[in-house]
Amino acid sequence: MEHKNSIEFKVYGRYALFTDPLTKTGGEKYTYQIPTYQALKGICESIYWKPTFQWVIDDVRIMNPIRTQSQGIRPIHYQDSKNDLSIYTYLKDVEYQVRAHFVWNENRKDLVGDRNENKHWLIAKRMVERGGRRDIFLGTRECQAYVEPCKFGESKGYYDDSNMSFGIMVHGITYPDESKVEDGKGKMSIRLWKPVMQDGSIHFITPDECPIVKDVGKQEIKVFEKGVNFSGLDEFEKGGVFGDELDKQFE
Repeated sequence: MEHKNSIEFKVYGRYALFTDPLTKTGGEKYTYQIPTYQALKGICESIYWKPTFQWVIDDVRIMNPIRTQSQGIRPIHYQDSKNDLSIYTYLKDVEYQVRAHFVWNENRKDLVGDRNENKHWLIAKRMVERGGRRDIFLGTRECQAYVEPCKFGESKGYYDDSNMSFGIMVHGITYPDESKVEDGKGKMSIRLWKPVMQDGSIHFITPDECPIVKDVGKQEIKVFEKGVNFSGLDEFEKGGVFGDELDKQFE
């Protein structure tokens, strides 16, 4: 389903590492075969994000063949700060088409005045055209990636005629300011699901639809106070800056 405030883009890079948490216990990392909902949500937040809304990932299309490559890595050892030796297994030469939309964060009653759907949608589309506001990466910081606008479903993908199931994997993390509020407090939880690829595309269920949820713990939700940690003005509206003036800031 395509929403009226949705964005579509392709993201690609030489490497990706969507870490399977089961492989981290030995100090090494092995990637999932496909990106997680949380990883794609992070990419959308790097393109454009404000605490007023949350990104919802609708679909991802796998464009290139799924291939892996292992590399020797020398991470910092946690106990003595010396270098350790680990083997990380990455996805190689990846490209995905992504479709996503945003919804208001109902936990942010303090930001109701910023709920201007058309404004945020136009800014998000501009940021897609410019490759995002912040650095884009695929799973981990060393996997640099690039974003470009596209039409979801255009061009031929490697798995267009294939169906695959990937078993149980992490869907994402529900942070305190995105969870259902209980007595003024939120909770952090981990979500699991079973993704299925049909004709090269994976349709994501929403966080509320995930069948397996593990609560990590309760945490306070950060509050934005005007004049303290929130100016009360959108950075693109100060002095009436919008439209052509907004474009000039990112040329």
